[in-house]
Amino acid sequence: MKLTDKLRHLWRSSAGGQTAVSPTPDRTNVPETVRPRVLMINHDPLIPFDGGRRLHEVLHWHDPSALAQQYISDVEAASYGYAKYQIVERLDVDQFPVKADGFRYDAESYLYRWRSRTGFHYPDQLDYGRLLQQHNIPARINAGQIDEVWLFGFPYAGYYESVMVGPEAFWCNAPPIEQAECKRRFVIMGFNYERGVGEMLENLGHRTESIMAQVYRRKRGEANLWERFTRYDKTHPGQAECGNVHFAPNSERDYDWGNGRFVRSLCDDWFNFPNFQGVSRRVNCEEWGNGDIRYHHLWWLGHMPHINGKTGGILNNWWAYIIDPNLVR
Repeated sequence: MKLTDKLRHLWRSSAGGQTAVSPTPDRTNVPETVRPRVLMINHDPLIPFDGGRRLHEVLHWHDPSALAQQYISDVEAASYGYAKYQIVERLDVDQFPVKADGFRYDAESYLYRWRSRTGFHYPDQLDYGRLLQQHNIPARINAGQIDEVWLFGFPYAGYYESVMVGPEAFWCNAPPIEQAECKRRFVIMGFNYERGVGEMLENLGHRTESIMAQVYRRKRGEANLWERFTRYDKTHPGQAECGNVHFAPNSERDYDWGNGRFVRSLCDDWFNFPNFQGVSRRVNCEEWGNGDIRYHHLWWLGHMPHINGKTGGILNNWWAYIIDPNLVR
């Protein structure tokens, strides 16, 4: 199955049998595939008093392996084959990670807190400096062994959804981590195996918002194509385009991906990028999965420009910046 057909199939399944979008007609102008190398760190401790099973098994949460593979497949599809992530090493860590103030759960205390939904430790944030040194991450980044890090963990593991590390790192849905030892920027993703792939794509979506805002930070007015891309009807009546991660073109509030209200949108015209034709039509939630988080995010990510060339000095393949923040100037 071709990747564009795969996207069509995903959206058709969620749109009551109707094809929701038309992918880019010219498939001869696509960038060469990249294969980012990932270090996967799975904080999934063995629970000794429950048969030695891992935490995700004890609490009947998602298998991190299955989540990682579906995420890889979804990103490849949404980027039209541009980004093919490869996990070059996986570490299954049998301890709970250390918080920034030195606190660490043990199996008994964490399970009690989760089952009672009380008394979780505050502040929650992970000790990122300790994590970087513990796994020798700066040296591995510098040696070109890995390009980014994926953390898999439990609720209240203390992860940011995404955070950028390295020289001149900038906001990536979290404050940047200036790491002098690193010679290039990279992103640490934080995934929660209690949740699904849709939430993983949401993390990627917020990473995308941060990076593309930085890419277009010097552009003003209509030249800021990122601001155009993210327009939705509530803020730009009659001029919706693709919206953002939380707001579909017709959303009236956060996470309102299941709104049946029809609005006029220029979302299809992004398949003509950069030669816009002014194509618009009336759309509603049937386009992006009737409220399904994963289908909305695939729909949204699938509208990102993804062809060769430049417009206004900026690459026409926005995925290049999303995957490699070192390209952002």
